[in-house]
Amino acid sequence: MFIKVASINEIPKGAGKTINVNGKSIAVLNENGKLYAIDNTCAHRGGPLGEGMCQNKIVTCPWHGWEYDLETGKCTFDDSIRLATFEVKLQGNDVLVNPEPKK
Repeated sequence: MFIKVASINEIPKGAGKTINVNGKSIAVLNENGKLYAIDNTCAHRGGPLGEGMCQNKIVTCPWHGWEYDLETGKCTFDDSIRLATFEVKLQGNDVLVNPEPKK
């Protein structure tokens, strides 16, 4: 079940927005026009990934530079660390997220 979380103009290219859905903090990021959603909390020190920069399908935590693949959630420094990712779709100008993690 997808839930409207933002308007596309609220998430500029290369940046993100933090949303809360069903008690989960999720970062929705706009990587050159393609939208991704990943757990907002960096595994290193809990930094807010929604405030990080994204490019080349990677989001960088603004606190200490840890990086995560936006498609898989895997940390680029350690493959054993993986954050949840979520389905995102655009409906008109509305950004919708499925709050259930991808399998």
